[in-house]
Amino acid sequence: MRFMRLIVQFLLATLFAASATAANTTARLVLSHLAARPGETVWAGVHLQMAPKWHTYWENGGDSGAATKIDWTLPTGMVAGDILWPTPEKYISAGLVTYVYHNEVLLLVPLSIPPTAPSGKADLSALVSWLECADLCLPAKSRVTGSLTIGDESKPSPQAAFIETWKKALPQPKPASFARAWWEKEPDGDKRPLLIEWTSPTPNAEADFFPYTSTNATVSASTEVVPTEAGKVRVRKQVEKLEGIWPTEVAGLLIEKGSTNSQLSAVHAKLPIDETRQTGSTSLLSGGEKKSLIAWLGLAFVGGLILNLMPCVLPVIALKIFGFVAQAHESPARVRKLGIIYGLGVLFSFLILAGIVIGVQSAGRLASWGMQFGNPFFLVGMVVMVTLVTLNLFGLFEVTLGGGAMGTASELASKEGASGAFFNGILATALATPCSAPFLAGALGFAFAQPAPIIVLMFLSVGTGLAAPYVILSFQPAWLKFLPKPGAWMERFKNAMGFPMLATAIWLLSLVSRHYGTGGVLWIGIFLVFVALAAWTWGEFVQRGTKRKGLAMILSLTFLVGGYAFALEKQLHWRTPPKITSGKIQIEPGGIAWQTWSRDAVQKARAERRPIFVDFTADWCATCQVNKKTSIEIESVRKKLEEINAVALLGDYTLVPDDITQELKRFGRAAVPLVLVYPKDPSKPPVELPAFLTPGIVLDALNNAVK
Repeated sequence: MRFMRLIVQFLLATLFAASATAANTTARLVLSHLAARPGETVWAGVHLQMAPKWHTYWENGGDSGAATKIDWTLPTGMVAGDILWPTPEKYISAGLVTYVYHNEVLLLVPLSIPPTAPSGKADLSALVSWLECADLCLPAKSRVTGSLTIGDESKPSPQAAFIETWKKALPQPKPASFARAWWEKEPDGDKRPLLIEWTSPTPNAEADFFPYTSTNATVSASTEVVPTEAGKVRVRKQVEKLEGIWPTEVAGLLIEKGSTNSQLSAVHAKLPIDETRQTGSTSLLSGGEKKSLIAWLGLAFVGGLILNLMPCVLPVIALKIFGFVAQAHESPARVRKLGIIYGLGVLFSFLILAGIVIGVQSAGRLASWGMQFGNPFFLVGMVVMVTLVTLNLFGLFEVTLGGGAMGTASELASKEGASGAFFNGILATALATPCSAPFLAGALGFAFAQPAPIIVLMFLSVGTGLAAPYVILSFQPAWLKFLPKPGAWMERFKNAMGFPMLATAIWLLSLVSRHYGTGGVLWIGIFLVFVALAAWTWGEFVQRGTKRKGLAMILSLTFLVGGYAFALEKQLHWRTPPKITSGKIQIEPGGIAWQTWSRDAVQKARAERRPIFVDFTADWCATCQVNKKTSIEIESVRKKLEEINAVALLGDYTLVPDDITQELKRFGRAAVPLVLVYPKDPSKPPVELPAFLTPGIVLDALNNAVK
């Protein structure tokens, strides 16, 4: 079959090399604009109209056929983008399956006008070559021309509405979370079955997958629909490897068709192939798929329980200790009430997180645990809030609930009453999200791939685990009797609790540099000085002062508003952060020679039969940083990587890029850290290391990778 395909491609290429006359298909050039400004992008469309019973081909012809080509002749500096292909029809003739267009098609191409383009008329030309087929196939070509005026105004053309109609008919992109792809079996020579599954809103729809072309593998045009659970569709495609290793992703159109072609819908998808589901995988996911929902909920509870030991939550634990000391000799009923309210604060926060995840995924975007720490606005808000909490613990100011909005968050965190208990639950959740814990990563990976009700249940289970120790302690008043009696020492203890909170504020401030640069950290720090000055003025002259409280209030608010306007708005422009992508990897002196992770880099190293060490990490992930210092960036691991000639790839998740989110989902994870070791044998799947590492775990995995 492969030999015959090569012969067909050779014959088609030979036919295209010969001249031919477009007798059965006509071509013309349509433009979205009559006039455009320098720097604008206009749309060009090659409109092919076929005679009855004749067809041309999609970008992937299928078992035979050839894609239409457009060779542009454009003014200097003008650039033509890739062709945008409308959804084709699947056409079967003489046992061959092809992807074709009947009647007409508009192939859209964006044309970018350079900012320095001179004013005047711009002539456009393109040589269009295609293969037209009915009972027989003929090569054809035609030169199409057009022009537009470049100047000070932008004016749409009469064909603009026609182009917009075809643009709306283009397949729409979807993230990898919309569908899944995985190998069904081990290879049989150069062939291997691939399963593709997605959620379908249309019951009993005819499902298909139209693959794009690939250089190292071909995906069969024929499709087999495989039974699966209600609300989803699953198809089987045969993949034939042409060279190198097996592909790590598949791209194409997810097709659903009703009783007529007019009901056809197509979604563009670029799917990573989930190697963790193939036979012999050591992934947690492959074993986890056999777990019941109750088992997953149990793992989520244990993961939430362990979160209490993570460094992210330690400042809140300190506040809870202070709260228990204050409550030690109160009535048991009140202690239980405050414990329950703290738990409700945690569960309320996890419900909000679950709602955010559901909303993000419903919008077709990718969601992950801790994704809010990739948002600069969230970070700035957290820095300010934690700073206020710190200042309150240090005693700079005390604000009652009726005293105004300025210090509500900080006051809530140190109150021993119901409001303080509820807010501490919210704060514990907010600070817990950049941490991952054993059992939690796999449980969240399962949750993020489930329907909305299951996501809510899983998040509530994690929240229950996080809140459980304090709720249980509040129901055991006898245990509180061992705590010292309240007294004057508690004020000093409260001040001391401000130091871990201050460390948290500094850590959060360090994360801001990835969004605003080092200069941004300076201006946010200056704003925090104004915040501290406003808090001190409020506490010293409004709360504890006796005269001119009105003037002090005005000064305090002036410091706060003025500092915000000067530092954040005028100097930082914080609401419009620069678009920053992950920068170059900073290699520490004597450290591991990291390269930037990408799927192409993995594929290249596997083709070279080299072991691969991958570390998916983030600046805001405390567990990641502990692993780095204790078990990854150490001399023994660096020497082992050099000894086995391994490739070290670093996946920086600080800014939550979509490609790494997709990769995490491939391994059933919704959070970092994720550390992988790929054996040098490319037929073997990667090995996932535990969330918490030791040097021995890493070295053993590297030794096994070369066996």
